[in-house]
Amino acid sequence: MVRVGRAREIASRWVAEHAAGAPGFAGAYLSGSATWLPGEAELPAASDVDVMVVTCGSRAPAKLGKFLREGVMVEVTYVPWEQIRSAEVVLGSCHLAGGLRGGNVIADPTGRLARLQAKVAEGYTRRRWVRARCEDAELRIVAGLGAVEASAPVHDRVLGWVFPTGVTTHVLLSAGLRNPTVRLRYLAVRGLLAEYGHLDVHERLLELLGCARMSAARVGYHLAAMARVFDATVPVARTPLLFSSDITAAARPIAVGGGCELIGRGLHREAVFWIVVTYARCLKILASDDPAAGERFSAGFGELLGDLGVVSPGGLAGRGREVLGFLPRLREVAESVMAANPGIRD
Repeated sequence: MVRVGRAREIASRWVAEHAAGAPGFAGAYLSGSATWLPGEAELPAASDVDVMVVTCGSRAPAKLGKFLREGVMVEVTYVPWEQIRSAEVVLGSCHLAGGLRGGNVIADPTGRLARLQAKVAEGYTRRRWVRARCEDAELRIVAGLGAVEASAPVHDRVLGWVFPTGVTTHVLLSAGLRNPTVRLRYLAVRGLLAEYGHLDVHERLLELLGCARMSAARVGYHLAAMARVFDATVPVARTPLLFSSDITAAARPIAVGGGCELIGRGLHREAVFWIVVTYARCLKILASDDPAAGERFSAGFGELLGDLGVVSPGGLAGRGREVLGFLPRLREVAESVMAANPGIRD
């Protein structure tokens, strides 16, 4: 067992030893789920610690990704100062604001990062910025679905559909001042909607994903199929991709074990999002690095898509239109959550 506080310390030591001396280093802060948990809490086995390393200028190195450090999974992302150039830019971003809302700076050679964080902390719970983050998430949905290319390989089209569809949860989590988490987004939004009396909306979100009526047995079947393609992909993966560190032996407890844990808790439908993402990512890697293996696993992916209700090449476009059609209702529920949230101030 690793406590969250110790996991943060381990991540901080990595920054001091491996990042602080690099050219262009401008600071670092923690982000993600570990910053939303108390220090004495146990870090879940299927969780990592997100480190954002800030670099000077408008460009940053490629994402380092996930790696094990003293028994803790650490994920390092480089962020250029241009991306967090002002408190207003950060406060309006559904993905940046949470990490800089307060108390997460772990390295700050110039003091500039602490000054930025202080301004973000002051504005984080103000209604206009909460609404701005909800609007930012909604724009990401529209842009993401609009960018799906009909001629792309099926795994790319699925990734282009499933991620924007999943951002529907981030609209609501932003409204509730909750962490817009990645893998567990459907679990997190379920808790929020239960608290605010909108569990019917959670069912609608699962319908948009296609798994509202999927049984635990069927989800387990697809998880097992995903685990097989995962294990076949890890040893042959060579092409560097943004998500490459998510498809490694070290990341298996998150990608596969995390799904098993949710199914064991009776939350099988909330596991489907990451099963789809990981399956599609594995097929994308195999398309470059072992096409024959990719062909062997394509039938299982087709079964998964069939169970999600995607039964034709044009089906994803129709599912995207369903998501867009739901946005007015999603906006109404977000406003309802904001109105009832005692932590939001004018």
